[in-house]
Order: sequence, then structure tokens, then C-alpha cells
Amino acid sequence: MRDAVIIGAGFSGLYALHRLRGLGMSAVVLEAGDGVGGTWYWNRYPGARCDSESYYYSYSFDEDLQQEWRWSERYPAQPEILAYLEHVADRFDLRRDIRLSTRVTSTVFDDVAWTVTTERGDELRARYLITAVGCLSSANVPDLPGLEDFGGEWYHTGRWPHEGVDFTGKRVGVIGTGSTGIQAIPVIAEQAAHVTVFQRTPNFSVPARNAPLDEEFQAWVRAQYPEIRALQRETGNGHPFHVSSRNAVDASPEQRREVYEQAWQRGGLRFRATFNDLLTSREANDTAAEFIRDKIRETVRDPEVAERLLPHDHPFAAKRPPIDTGYFETYNRDDVTLVDVRKSPIVEVTREGVRTTEDEHPVDVLVFATGFDAMTGPLLAIDVRGTDGTLAEKWRDGPRSYLGLAVAGFPNLFTITGPGSPSVLTNMPTSIEQHVDWIADCLKHLRDHGFHRVEATDQAERDWAREVREAAGRTLLPQAESSWYLGANVPGKPRVFMPYAGGLAHYARLCDDVATRGYEGFQLA
Repeated sequence: MRDAVIIGAGFSGLYALHRLRGLGMSAVVLEAGDGVGGTWYWNRYPGARCDSESYYYSYSFDEDLQQEWRWSERYPAQPEILAYLEHVADRFDLRRDIRLSTRVTSTVFDDVAWTVTTERGDELRARYLITAVGCLSSANVPDLPGLEDFGGEWYHTGRWPHEGVDFTGKRVGVIGTGSTGIQAIPVIAEQAAHVTVFQRTPNFSVPARNAPLDEEFQAWVRAQYPEIRALQRETGNGHPFHVSSRNAVDASPEQRREVYEQAWQRGGLRFRATFNDLLTSREANDTAAEFIRDKIRETVRDPEVAERLLPHDHPFAAKRPPIDTGYFETYNRDDVTLVDVRKSPIVEVTREGVRTTEDEHPVDVLVFATGFDAMTGPLLAIDVRGTDGTLAEKWRDGPRSYLGLAVAGFPNLFTITGPGSPSVLTNMPTSIEQHVDWIADCLKHLRDHGFHRVEATDQAERDWAREVREAAGRTLLPQAESSWYLGANVPGKPRVFMPYAGGLAHYARLCDDVATRGYEGFQLA
């Protein structure tokens, strides 16, 4: 029997394997894909790129790794991130304990250990089960009438063919204008004969201002890594910059516009850090939202199209705030059409295209940029059985966990960046390292003190659920009713705000306090 089975070989799984090996524990990683990389193995759609800057969207656990790797761009594209993770797997000799093309179908705890069953029927036994399945890995394909009769080809961005897709001369329909659609649409439009965008919810987006990284900047980063990494761990979002201490409501309109304009020209996620009150005051948020709406109006030449692209149903950054390269400019092309499916809903997919209540749009290829069954979907895709039933039964009314790390009734199960953790509200590698380090330290504590079993208590889980609700309630985040943070993109999914909005630094301190107090909220045996 092994010490641990780890499910998933992305950022989380690779680091978890490395840390457990360092403790002298036996562990194996089971990965459904044919290669390592997780999110960056599956998401190969046109324009796929990280929205965190490359130099800090990376591991911090090994100084030699930090010094030797060279990023080529401010925002790394999918092939470069995948190459980085493949390099990590090779550099630390991780592949010998990774089983590729191995999809886990069920896991059962029997009071002693977990039995993990794969799609091929293989069984593995381990004392501990660690899920590293990712928050955005369960593709969400809408159940559209007639899709099975569509005469062309269709793809989901999260399951993109590795050989790519040639759109030359094709009429392409793209459904979805979230972060993925905003990245993919400009790139597809450069190749396709015509692109029809089916938009349900207009989105705020800020320019990325992507550019190559010169050696001078990279040398500065390598010299400053200790300070950069320390700052990442001190912030609420895991990025190496603080949110401004000034409030938008206290600034004059002229001052606000100057600050917003500077952030707009710089590009990237720092736009949401311009003022301290953007996510807590609707009055403050409205000033940023209207600034972005004005930018959309200035960019899109057709006033009617611009009006359809203006978001009004949610505060800025209450949904995942995309950054883009030429997204709004794409709608100035004669070969791009925007369809408002809130005004004219999709009725069905026909053999020739997509029919809405007002028109039929001929397309040769359909691209679903419809996101994922986020946070809970990857876990519930596995039949996870604890001491009192299945995880699907327990989470029927929404996910419950303790610290996003453990679930009552499921002993010796750890969830990396699970629901109830900061995860998707942060720079993911920072959160992943914090989670994995905490789990590894917990396993060492169990071993050193002769324990073989750890389980969150019901009371700790209830208390944490209240903290997650209250933390979200102190922000504007729950006001985005169509957000996947709430599960709103998946029909029938319970509407529960899933990530912890109390900030990564505060969350990490809470986790450390739990450990310092002898793993308070857990039963050890």
C-alpha cells in the first residue's frame, strides 16, 4: 500500500508529488491526459494565454529552477507554460511516478485506506488521497437541441484537438464571451472567412499590453525573486503587487480618470488594484465600470454594436476580469457579427448553423467557449465515497469543506484548491504551493506523532461555510448573478459562492493557526 495517490498532473499534482517524495513518502500520480500539464495540457485553443504575468505564474519552491528558466513574453501562451511544466517534470524526475492516460473513476475509503479505481479497472490502495484535479478542468458543453445533427465540426475550448483546427475559408460560430472567448475570438477572426459571436453576457475587459520580455528585465526579476515571492505571499490575490490604499470615492473625477488611464495604458490585472474600494463599494465600482464602458464606446466604431458589448448586469471584477489583445477592435471587422442571445436566444443547432428566435446563422464550425463546471465539477466527475456516502450526495445543495482542504466524512482526503479556498480569486501557483505545503506538513505531523487518520469535523466545516459566506458578503462578488463563481453557468447547479474571498494572505494565516493549534477542527487518530 502506498502512502498517497494524487489525482492530476498539473501545477498541483507535480508539486504534491515532489513534496511527498521529499518526506520519504511513496506516492503515485494518476493523470487522465496523455501528458503532464493539467489545464495547460487540455486548453490549446487559439489565443490560449495566462492572464498572470509569466515571471510570477511559476513555482517558487526551487531557486535553481527560478534562475534557469527564461520566459519569452509578459503573458505566456499555452505552449510555453506546457513546456515549463514538462521541464519541471523532467528536471525533478517526476515522470517515473506518473501514470498517464489513466482516468480515475471511483475512490472508496474503508476505514483504513482509499481504494482508487481507474477506467481500465486497475485498483490502487493508499492511506491518503490527494485531489489535484484543478478548478477549471471539467468542460461545460451546453445541451443545445440539434447539436447531434449539426453538419459541421464543433469543439470545446477546454478539449481542443492537439493538431489544431484550420479555420481558413470557414464560417465559424463562437458561443461564449468570457475569458476564453475574449482570447480566442480575435485569433479565430484573423483566419476564418466569417465569425459569428453568440454573446449572452457582455464582459468587462482590460488590455493585456502583451510584449516580449527583454534580458534586462528578466535579470532584474531573477535578482529580485526573494522579494517578489515574499510579496506574493503577503497579498490578498497572490500577485506581487498590493491593492492601492486610496479609495475611489475620495478622489475627484479628474484624479480617478488619470489613475484609470495610467492603469489602462499599462494593461493587465493591476487595473483592479487602482483603488481599495472597487470590490466593496458599488459607488466606487461604478466609476471603474463606466471608464471601461467609455473605452468600449471609443474602440467599437458601430454605436449599436458597442452598446451590445457594454456590461451592465454585474460590477467590474465581480466576475473573473479578463484581459485581452484586440478583443473589442475585432468587432470593427466586416467579417465579424455579434449576436445578442439574451435578446434573441438560441433555439437550436441546425444542420447548417445556429437558429435563434430572430434568425438562422450559417456556420461551418462551432466553437464552445462556454467554460467549465468550475471547482466542484472535476471532483464530482469521480465517484468519491467516504464513511457516510458519496461526495455528490453531500454536495447536492452546494459544496461544503473545511478550509477548502478537507471534507467531513471523507477521512484522509485532501483537496488542493478545493471549493472554500481562495483558489480562482488568486494567482493559482501561489495558492497551490500554499496548499501543498500545508498538506505535506500535515502528513509529516501525522507520521511523526503516530497518527494514521485525519478528518475534518462537522462543526469546523459548518463554521468555515459561514466564514466563506460572510467573506463573500463583504464584497460585490455575489452580485454577479451569472458568474461561474456561483455555478450560474451550469444548469441545475446549486447557486453557492464557492471560492473564499477573504484574501490569500489572511487565509494562509488561518491555515497556519489551525496547524499550530494541533490541527484544530480535525480529528486525528
